[in-house]
Amino acid sequence: MAIRIGIFGYGNLGKGIECAIKHNPDLELKAVFTRRNPDSVKILTEGVKVCSAEDAPKWKDEIDVMILCGGSATDLPVQTPKLAEYFNVVDSFDTHARIPEHFAAVDEAAKKSGHVGMISVGWDPGMFSLNRLYANCILPGGHDYTFWGKGVSQGHSDAIRRIAGVKDARQYTIPVESALEAVRSGKNPELTTREKHTRECFVVAEEGADLKKIEEEIVTMPNYFADYDTTVHFISEEELQRDHAGIPHGGFVIRTGSTGWNDENKHVIEYSLKLDSNPEFTSSVLVAYARATYRMNKEGQTGCKTVFDVAPAYLSVQDGAELRKHML
Repeated sequence: MAIRIGIFGYGNLGKGIECAIKHNPDLELKAVFTRRNPDSVKILTEGVKVCSAEDAPKWKDEIDVMILCGGSATDLPVQTPKLAEYFNVVDSFDTHARIPEHFAAVDEAAKKSGHVGMISVGWDPGMFSLNRLYANCILPGGHDYTFWGKGVSQGHSDAIRRIAGVKDARQYTIPVESALEAVRSGKNPELTTREKHTRECFVVAEEGADLKKIEEEIVTMPNYFADYDTTVHFISEEELQRDHAGIPHGGFVIRTGSTGWNDENKHVIEYSLKLDSNPEFTSSVLVAYARATYRMNKEGQTGCKTVFDVAPAYLSVQDGAELRKHML
């Protein structure tokens, strides 16, 4: 029997989830939930209902895992613990500094309802987190470095769009090339947040909006822009659609370390991603972890989980024998 999936939110991430489900034969899209008028939302999967977000609890017996596609700034801190009362849930909460408090809120709700709440799933946090953990275990005396971009950050772009007077926005995270080169060379530089990345924002403002006030809100926003050299460009809606319609991204997780009795041998572990579509790749990760969430709950597990708590075999549609034969 297919694992029944619900999509909560049908923006770029929700559309990516729908496409990913198509490529996973053990999953079935059961319903899409939106805060917009359901009649105005057209999806690709024939025969699947689009429902009001308010009606989601009515589907608690029809959906095995609800995948949440809201933003980390204001949506997920409220939606994930609330929906964990009714469903096994998976989200892509990516405000690193607030993950502990988000975990606590989801853990309380999921344990109370007997569900699994899988949070902070994607590529960072997510795939990058796993690679940081593995590399730390292998080279315990080393140094960690994470670089993002160049690419569009969905969470940061969403945070800008929440500012009063902003009609639309794209935010690019850009690695500082000299810092990246120093890390790869094994120099183990001590780098501040500001020395590793810059941020570039392209903003479409509402007519009559206070541009200076919008810029100030962006560059001083904690957890998002305050610790970075940030450039803000105000452009037209036409320019945004012409020059910034895509959502590429990527990045690097690097750990340097040494082995040997006298630390005489040096090593560099690097994991990298180059993505044409940030939301579609993130969606593919979310879908794999939805499978794991369902399996873990079926075994009796409850509460909040992260990628650190999931055995790799739970992610695969293949059984253990197939995995050992073809991938081990």
